[in-house]
Amino acid sequence: MKDFLLSEKSREFFIFLFFFFVAGGFWLLQTLNNDYETEFSVPVRLRGVPDNVVITSQPVSKLQVRVKDKGTVLLNYMLGKSFYPVSIDFSDYKNSRDNTARIFTSRFSKDIASQLKASTQLLSVKPDTLEYIYSTGVSKKVPVRLQGAVRAGRQYYFPDTIFQPDSVLMYAPEGILDTIDVAYTQYLAMEDVTDTVVCQLSLAEQKGVKFVPSSIQMTLPVDIYTEKTVEVPLRGINFPADKVLRAFPSKIEVTFQVGVSQFRDITADDFHINVSYEELLNLGTGKYTVKLRSIPEGVSHVRFNPAQVDFLIEQVSPEYGN
Repeated sequence: MKDFLLSEKSREFFIFLFFFFVAGGFWLLQTLNNDYETEFSVPVRLRGVPDNVVITSQPVSKLQVRVKDKGTVLLNYMLGKSFYPVSIDFSDYKNSRDNTARIFTSRFSKDIASQLKASTQLLSVKPDTLEYIYSTGVSKKVPVRLQGAVRAGRQYYFPDTIFQPDSVLMYAPEGILDTIDVAYTQYLAMEDVTDTVVCQLSLAEQKGVKFVPSSIQMTLPVDIYTEKTVEVPLRGINFPADKVLRAFPSKIEVTFQVGVSQFRDITADDFHINVSYEELLNLGTGKYTVKLRSIPEGVSHVRFNPAQVDFLIEQVSPEYGN
């Protein structure tokens, strides 16, 4: 390194670097002397909001200001210039008829221009309109619902969907409040879930609506299916006092899928295979196709053995049931 620094080549290299940086500096000064356009952000502050007023729309926090000037001036803005916030007094713009305050941002052009150098040209301010939708303390409680496509893995299922909290307060103008009955989460997509899911979800935004709280915790417990078989008697209902149903066989094997957590809870008593007298009269045949009037919660893929039974309606004496 010492030999290189003392050599003739190193002197030539440093001389080259010197002139390179001098040329770069002149080029930069020449470039910055041209006119350019750029954008800056100016903060927005809403003040004077009464205690009984809730802003239900998502307020704009910054204005995008487009300006034109020489590069040296714009560079000064970029390196150290900070803009004072645009201040909006809520009481000056509120409209009690539709619970909306609308402000044209062109009204702030003078305030923004006063923070710029005299040579700087203000080209535009975006957005062109600020809109604040508010509610004067009117609210209602609505349930939370999942929005999305969440699928359990093979042989797994979700026995429940748990939200904490399971309902939220919704603030909105009365005209909007009456049209919404559910707070949906942000869209969630999951495939082949095999373990319990716990996640924090934001509620989907709706114009003019504010949810409190704005996010919830969702728990999706996962259970695995297993198969179970029980014997359920076939019973006749609405039969006359002198008639009785004879079915062959009299009991049906009901096989179904149920979660492991519910395996012991679901028994034969939870199933009812009832057939009415009128239904059998209308069959016109001696075979009845087995069906359930209702299926217990958490049970799926139900099948019967046998799927059909032979039956007859037997005449009995009135004293039969005594």
